[in-house]
Amino acid sequence: MTKRQRSRAALALVAAGVLTLSACTQVTPDDGSSGDADSVSDGTITTGAGITEEACPDGVNADNGCIYLGVLSDLTEGPFAALAVPITDAQRAFWAQVNADGGIGGYDIDIDTYTRDTKYQAAEHAAQYQQIADGVLGIAQSLGTVNTEAVLPDMVERSLVTVPTSWWSGYAFEENDSGIILETGYSYCTEALVGLDWFAEENGSPATVQAVGYPGDYGGDSAEGVNRWAEVNGATALDPIGTGPNQVVGNQDAVVAAVLDGGADVVVLAVGPAETAEIVGKLAASGFSGRFLGALPTWNPALLESAAAPALEALYNHLTPYENWDGSSASIEAAKASLNGELPANGGYIIGWGIGYPMKAALETAADAGDLTPEGLASVIDGLTVDFDGLMQPHTYGGDPQSNANQAVNVGVPDPDVELGLRTVASFYEGTSFDETDYSAACVASS
Repeated sequence: MTKRQRSRAALALVAAGVLTLSACTQVTPDDGSSGDADSVSDGTITTGAGITEEACPDGVNADNGCIYLGVLSDLTEGPFAALAVPITDAQRAFWAQVNADGGIGGYDIDIDTYTRDTKYQAAEHAAQYQQIADGVLGIAQSLGTVNTEAVLPDMVERSLVTVPTSWWSGYAFEENDSGIILETGYSYCTEALVGLDWFAEENGSPATVQAVGYPGDYGGDSAEGVNRWAEVNGATALDPIGTGPNQVVGNQDAVVAAVLDGGADVVVLAVGPAETAEIVGKLAASGFSGRFLGALPTWNPALLESAAAPALEALYNHLTPYENWDGSSASIEAAKASLNGELPANGGYIIGWGIGYPMKAALETAADAGDLTPEGLASVIDGLTVDFDGLMQPHTYGGDPQSNANQAVNVGVPDPDVELGLRTVASFYEGTSFDETDYSAACVASS
């Protein structure tokens, strides 16, 4: 692997044409120090794949080199494109702000060169990953658990630190991700547990609960959280109902019939926004009297323009680990400022802004340690503590997953008078049921 030790003094010599660096040159600073990578007081940093001495294509700091990060997302025709596009837009804005503030370790950060559309298909995700893997220091966004799992062994082999855009419980455990995944927020499993705690506290404890969701890491993880809540609280968890995106299954009529047959007091949804609107709208029209809790990916403000809007306003609450757009944290204010008064399409922008923090913290820590190789970046993850400027709880990676788990939920209600359509009714609520469960392994397998 290419390895170079970089210093401001060496760059000055390069600019003057006095010194030419080859791919394997180690630079000795002109201050009399040894040039050891551990000696970073003079700015010396060991680099490798994904870093160039040359400026980024659109770099803002003329004297900076470039750190290239990859993005693998659903940007056109997949089921989560409506969410993934603003996620990626926010990432561009986040890293543009980092660059405007001077970059990291003498480098600007570029995510555009290696952004690829995966169409939310595991095979396409893997193909696009192989195209970019040699050129990046890390992956700033990898959308979808199954998609990410498809390439995770190669990521581990390359020590490519990766930020997923999915919330599977397995990412909290090193046996699943070898410690290179920088998850944000809580898991779908935790979300269901804490969300039901909130509902019980606000509305009285439901006697029957039921999960509806996509199979695998998303719906399966959420369903296990519903089951665990029922066990802890003496409720009955009806059999979970599996479904798929309308692109695959056509409609949600079978789900509607099954929920009506069971008559649960609370239904926890782990589907997409289109399916959420159909399920809630049709059940309300059929006289269903239960309530709905929706996982993070279930909401889109466009639903307030659908025929299901009245039912959603009356029966549905949205759950998220991130502060909503009506929040007041420094992070939300920065995200708003990045748009110059415009509104994003949906809350994906909040997610995209939030997932920048752990990679930024890892890069800063690795730069301070003098090693911005993929291996050097991976080496700082265990024990890394990230502050999200109030967007969500601070998080420490590694250690005991149950002790370190984020379990604070923000609860929203649809409201057409609030920007992005969600009015926060509970901020960073924490219940008690999670701590009464065993979180020593993933709630479910990823597929």
